[in-house]
Amino acid sequence: MKVLNASLTLSLLFSTLVVNAEEIIPPVVAESQKQSLEGYLSELKRKQFGYDYAKVDQDSSKLRDSWIQPIRLQYSFNRQDMFNELEAPSTNSQSAAIIIDQPIFQSGGLIFGVQFANASREYSNYSVEQQQRILIKNAVELLMKIKQAAFGIEKQALQIANSEINLEQKREQYLNGQLDSGFLNNAIIEKNLVIQTMYDLETAKQRLVSQFEKISDMDYKRAEIPFLAMIDEEKFLEYNIDIKLAQSELEKNRLNKNVTLTKYLPAVSLQGSYNWQKNESFFFINGSPVKSNPPETTYYKYGIRASMPLDINSYNDYESARISYLKSLVVIDDKKRELKSLFEQVMQNLENFDKKILLSEENRQLYKTLLDETKDLYAAGYKTVYDVSTLENSEKIQVINKHIFEIDKQLELLNLYEKITSEV
Repeated sequence: MKVLNASLTLSLLFSTLVVNAEEIIPPVVAESQKQSLEGYLSELKRKQFGYDYAKVDQDSSKLRDSWIQPIRLQYSFNRQDMFNELEAPSTNSQSAAIIIDQPIFQSGGLIFGVQFANASREYSNYSVEQQQRILIKNAVELLMKIKQAAFGIEKQALQIANSEINLEQKREQYLNGQLDSGFLNNAIIEKNLVIQTMYDLETAKQRLVSQFEKISDMDYKRAEIPFLAMIDEEKFLEYNIDIKLAQSELEKNRLNKNVTLTKYLPAVSLQGSYNWQKNESFFFINGSPVKSNPPETTYYKYGIRASMPLDINSYNDYESARISYLKSLVVIDDKKRELKSLFEQVMQNLENFDKKILLSEENRQLYKTLLDETKDLYAAGYKTVYDVSTLENSEKIQVINKHIFEIDKQLELLNLYEKITSEV
C-alpha cells in the first residue's frame, strides 16, 4: 500500500508537467508564403535596412551623374589704393561670371561611367540584402532553437519523473533490505543531476529569448516558425545571393577596368562663360585726382578643349583594375564550389536526421508495445504503477525526440534559405 500511494502521488505530480504521447503538440509552423521572413526582424532593424537601400540609391545616382560638371558662379571684388600718397581716391573692381566646363567625349568613358554606376547600385543592393538575410536567419534560428529548447525542457521533465520513480523504487528496496545504500545513493545523485540539467536548459532558453528579443518585436511564445520546404541544388545555385553578389562584382570590376582605361585616352570638353566687369579708375586734372565712373561691360566666350593625359602610372592603374576583374572570375567559380559543398553537407545532415526520426519512431512503437503489455500485467497485479509510469514517460520522450529532430532539419534547411534571394 505504501508503494502504491507513493506511486500515485508521483503520477499526479508529473501529469501536470507532461501530456500523453498522442497529445504532444508538434512545433508550430507556418507556410513561408503566409508570413514574410522580413517580419521576423524588429521594426527598427527593418528601418535601418530601408535607409541602407535608400542610401544605395542616392550614392548610385550621384555616381551615375558625376560626369555632369557643375555650373560655376563666380564673383570677385577688389579695392586698391595705388596713389594714396598723392591723395588719390580708392578704386573698386568687380567681376562676375557663369562658367561651364563640360566633358562631351571621353573615348567611351562617359557611357562606361554610367554603366559602372548602375552595376555599383546592383552590387550594393545585393550587399545590403545579404546582410539582411543573415540577420533574418539569426532571428529565425533563435526562434527555432527557443521552440526546440521548450521541447528539451519538456523532455527533461519526463526524465526527472523517471528518476523520481527510480529513486522511490530504490528507497523501497533499500528499506526492505533488497539493496544496499550504494544503489540508493546513486539514485539520489542521478535525480539531482537531471534536475540540475533542467536548470541549465531553462537558463540556456532564457539566453536564446534575450538574443531573439534584441532583433525581433515578436512574442516568442506566440511567434510561428516558418516551414522551410526542400530545395533542389539547381534552384539553390540559380537564386543564390552569394553568387549574384559575386556576379555583380564581376560586372562592376569589368566596367571599372574600361573606365580606368578611358581615363588615359583623348577627351573633349565644351567650355563657355558669361562675364561681367566694372572697373573704376581716376585721372589727374591740374595735379588733382578725379575719379571716373566707367560703364559696366559684359561679354561671353566659348570653345572646346581636347586633352589627353600622359601619366607614368597609367599602365599600373589599368593593370590593377584588370587584375581585380580577373580575380572576380575566379571568385565566382570558387563560390559555386563552396556552395555546392554546403548543399551536399546539408543534404547529408538531413538524411542523418531522418534516420534519427525513424529510430525514435521505432523506439516509440517498442515502448508502446511494452506499455500495453505492462498495463495488462499491472491490472493482473504482476507489475507496479512505477513500471507503467516509466514506460509512459519513455514513450513520450521518443515523441519529443522526433519533434526536436524535425526542428534540427529545419535548422539545416535554414542554412540554405539564408543564401536565397528574395526574388524566389
